[in-house]
Amino acid sequence: MSRDRTPRTLALILLALLVSGQFLPQWTLFLVTVALAKGLVVLGLMILLRCGLVSFGQALYYCIGAYAAGMLGRLFGASDVFTLMLAGMAAAGLVGFVLGFLLARYRSIFFGLLSLAVSMILYGLLVKTEALGSTDGFHVLPSTLFGLRPADAWVRYTVLAVALLVAFIAALLVHRYLGTPLGRLASAIKDNEIRVEYMGASARHAIHVKYVIAAALAGLGGALAATTVGHIDPEMAYWTTSGEFIFITILAGTGNVIAPFLGALVFGVIQTVAFGISPNTWQMVLGGSLLVVIVFLPNGLWSLFRGRKAA
Repeated sequence: MSRDRTPRTLALILLALLVSGQFLPQWTLFLVTVALAKGLVVLGLMILLRCGLVSFGQALYYCIGAYAAGMLGRLFGASDVFTLMLAGMAAAGLVGFVLGFLLARYRSIFFGLLSLAVSMILYGLLVKTEALGSTDGFHVLPSTLFGLRPADAWVRYTVLAVALLVAFIAALLVHRYLGTPLGRLASAIKDNEIRVEYMGASARHAIHVKYVIAAALAGLGGALAATTVGHIDPEMAYWTTSGEFIFITILAGTGNVIAPFLGALVFGVIQTVAFGISPNTWQMVLGGSLLVVIVFLPNGLWSLFRGRKAA
């Protein structure tokens, strides 16, 4: 049996980024933190994609997590990063648990379109709600850690350090979950759901659990993005945001829990460079990069590492 090196690799990446982050410029810290936030969302999408399900509405929970964090600060003055992230994860997980009873009944394109429809309902409600800033949204309180406000030069690094720790724990837990019997049902459900039912397992229950996990991770990522950017608006629930997460999922692949964060970082770098070179046509560069991945790496960027290991 091959030795599981994922936990050790995650720990090494965490240590390397914590050390190097002290010397990186502010814009790089921001880019990496946003990539971690999106990587958390994609981590949940990876779980669903292993079941053969594509959610076009994951921005719903991303937005719920962000607004939960923002409203917690707006109503109660909370600004602790850990508190806001836990609130966002809990709010999104609760909504995902309720909607999961409905969505777990559907498969294929119906699952994707129904999730998209629910996300757009939230977008419409936020746009029409003036108390939440309507189309402009509102600002999030400056981040603190255990009640302390870091110096201005260390705010970005502090948020990055928290994001790295949370992403490490989330990736490690998901990795453990994928190794459990319930986690291993994903490939079986994707191949033959009827046979899974004959074996005595409930495919609907398994999908419901995976959907709630994906929702909670998206809410966690949304809250992290809100504290990092400092502003939230209804665009976080728009269909283009969900499409961006799907883009990153395809770009990264589903071979390992590290892949979503790698894909999110590569996506952020491509987007930043493309926008700097050609602000009006940067979407063409993103589209071209996705086409290259689909043609030459149909299993995503992570297949490069798997192929190297096999060789």
